[in-house]
Amino acid sequence: MRAILATLLLTLSTLHAAPLAPVPLWPGGAPGALGTEDKDIPTLTAYLPDPAKATGAAIVICPGGGYGGLAPHEGAGYAEWLAENGVAGIVLKYRLGSGGYRHPAMLNDAARAVRMTRFEAVEWKIDPKHIGIMGSSAGGHLASTLLTHFDAGSPNDADPIEHESSRPDLGILCYAVISMGPTTHQGSKANLLGTDPAPELVELLSNEKQVTPQTPPCFIWHTWEDGAVKIENSLDFAAALRKSNVPFDLHIYQKGGHGIGLGGGRASGALHPWAADCLFWLKAQGFVKL
Repeated sequence: MRAILATLLLTLSTLHAAPLAPVPLWPGGAPGALGTEDKDIPTLTAYLPDPAKATGAAIVICPGGGYGGLAPHEGAGYAEWLAENGVAGIVLKYRLGSGGYRHPAMLNDAARAVRMTRFEAVEWKIDPKHIGIMGSSAGGHLASTLLTHFDAGSPNDADPIEHESSRPDLGILCYAVISMGPTTHQGSKANLLGTDPAPELVELLSNEKQVTPQTPPCFIWHTWEDGAVKIENSLDFAAALRKSNVPFDLHIYQKGGHGIGLGGGRASGALHPWAADCLFWLKAQGFVKL
């Protein structure tokens, strides 16, 4: 019986990557922090793959939740799935509108997350040239914001993490909010920008308008049945990438409501087709080995 139990526990441990302890993005406190409570402390939690499977790639994950919460299945759930496929899943706990924050706090957290992942590349056995970002719903807006608002780092900063570039090497956008214009998700917009944002801020954070030839390649997917975030968000972002000659994969599936994540349990194999399509694309980018 003990042998059977030990075998079962070993099997379960291989199905789910154990996370490292959360790491504060700024050990001395985040810039613009409104306090010292948990909501004021953005963190990274790394789910590292088995060394035998590891590809050296990593993806920073921005869970969705309307900029008012963070959905676990779009954070830890994705990270475990990535780790099972050899990619380090790095879950970002970013500051939220429900905690009193507005732009640019969220973007600052996402940029710092990519910088820190690069800074920890040796410790986490990651290739600093294979670091992506992904996000779902409002987390997809945050990911698309960094994909269009990155910088090369500040080499003279006293903090060595700030020397690193915040540019992701690729992006994965899952039923993402992209625009702050007419096709936006109003709750996400209010939590990010407030109830009466300046027009120039709406323009700046409408990321379909901020794509350039330097925007990284993207995998974009949405569902026709999504009743919460309009499909035009994904279509317009893909059109902007095309106009700037940035490579992308665009998948529009008929079935699936908003917030479906992986669409089922990994153990049962009941994943939404986007997961396999994304792995196929990640292989082409040199992030996974299938």
